[in-house]
Amino acid sequence: MNIQEDYTEKSNEELLQMYACTRSLEIKQELVMRYLYIVKSVALQMWDVYSSFSQVEDIINEGVIVIMNAIEKFDLEKNVKFETYISKRIKGMIIDLARKQDWVPRSARKSARDIDEAITALYNKTGRYPNSEEVAEYLGIAMEKYQDIVHKASLFHILSLDMVLAEAQENSTRAQMPTSGEEKQPETCLLKTELSEVLAEGIQALKEKEQLVISLYYVEELNMRQIAEVLQVSEPRVSQIHSNGIKKLKRHMQKFNQEGEKKNVSRVL
Repeated sequence: MNIQEDYTEKSNEELLQMYACTRSLEIKQELVMRYLYIVKSVALQMWDVYSSFSQVEDIINEGVIVIMNAIEKFDLEKNVKFETYISKRIKGMIIDLARKQDWVPRSARKSARDIDEAITALYNKTGRYPNSEEVAEYLGIAMEKYQDIVHKASLFHILSLDMVLAEAQENSTRAQMPTSGEEKQPETCLLKTELSEVLAEGIQALKEKEQLVISLYYVEELNMRQIAEVLQVSEPRVSQIHSNGIKKLKRHMQKFNQEGEKKNVSRVL
């Protein structure tokens, strides 16, 4: 029986512990292969985010690098599953790549606002939510262009919320006194709890369909097409619901940021 065969009898957790002690390249390679499915899953789920500037294969290659780095940095003593740890890091990598691209030009943002205004106008006129064809016809644009605008608007709000959450954490930690290790600071633990509670409050304030779409996208990790099949609506409609929910969450978190900034100013004074 060779070494590779011995690894097949080990659990992922056991291999992580073995690697922490031995730093064996063979164990690291085995772990990468075992967790490769997470890279593929996240890459497919977030296809809408990077489809305009990258291929699935490129994202998977970048994801493998993320896993390799994560194996090096992962702390076994923390009460966090490695699967959760690398899933968040891979999503963060994709978002960082998207931020570096000029993926939402000013014209696209204006077009997204035009769509919102058109939907409101048609709703006020007919008393019901218009379908994609009606909105595209109202604006005088082709369905293909309409769908492209909706997708970009959805992506814009995803990344905007991500930046707002990062700002909230930065503002809240700015006035903290340094201690031995950020993760051991009681303030840091309280901050993460507070951010989670504030975000949960924002989600609870959403409409039922917005909550459902947010849950299916971020928790169940379905893509827009799959969610459309579940809800039996068009994919652009799902993107619209998603964008509306993200915009509300963004406003909710921005309010939290403003309150945090006032607290920091009070502490300084």
